[in-house]
Amino acid sequence: MKLFAIAFFVLLVAPSISAQQPVVITSEPNAIVWIDEIRRGTTDASGKLSVTKVAPRRHTVRVRATGFKETTAVLLPGRRSLAVKLVATSDEAELTFQKAENAREQARDDAEKQKAADLYRDAIKLRPSYAAAHVGLARVLLDLNKTNEALEAIDSARQARAVYPEASAVEGRIQREAGSDNEAIRSFRRAIREAGGFQPEAHVGLARVLEDKGQYAEAVLELRKALDQLSDSEPVIYQMLGAAYERLEKPKEAVAAYEKYLQLAPNGSYAAAIRSILDQLKREAAGETIIP
Repeated sequence: MKLFAIAFFVLLVAPSISAQQPVVITSEPNAIVWIDEIRRGTTDASGKLSVTKVAPRRHTVRVRATGFKETTAVLLPGRRSLAVKLVATSDEAELTFQKAENAREQARDDAEKQKAADLYRDAIKLRPSYAAAHVGLARVLLDLNKTNEALEAIDSARQARAVYPEASAVEGRIQREAGSDNEAIRSFRRAIREAGGFQPEAHVGLARVLEDKGQYAEAVLELRKALDQLSDSEPVIYQMLGAAYERLEKPKEAVAAYEKYLQLAPNGSYAAAIRSILDQLKREAAGETIIP
């Protein structure tokens, strides 16, 4: 009986132990890696990327490197390594799209963002049904505060790909920026539905709309779903979670969220501000009366 109990305990904890083991993705140097459509990093000069906190189940891995055809592979349950071979491409549409993506990520001002938009349009001219290029264009147009044009780009993406969770999530962001909260909620919920529940960008976007509407408890639920799906790869969500708990007057929970942010990003952009409020929150959590 005792041996059975030990064996049962091992079975219970084995998945959580395995989940903490890194997965090594091998491909071309400086290749971008997505796991289940979540960007997890870039391979090093040797073409390797070690990814932590990957649950021991089936995953879709997408890899892109400049000058190569983007490739998707499957990481089977229990596997801790995956080699993704990329093939060089001469497809002008794909090469132009890659340039546009790089330009958008590196853009620091409106002029550079406009150059990225022009590159996306060039890729679309070469391949009008390039759904990912339409979504990329929508993202950069949103950054340029051109919401109507961004929505047109999303419509074009959906014409090319009817079920497209990322397009729906970006549409939700555009609608929120345009002040159309109800339309944003519908778009975010559609993105989550299209993705079978796994769409962290939509969960975060939905949380922000719910916060705008003063529904902080509901926002916390959405942020927690996003955190579960992102495997702590986006510390800023802990900052958002802490702020939501503050609104709910739950200092203990806010402290835990803020401390998690500092653990993951001790030198992050919010680190100084978070440290300045943690002392007060901890005193509140301990039941002290704070005299302003």
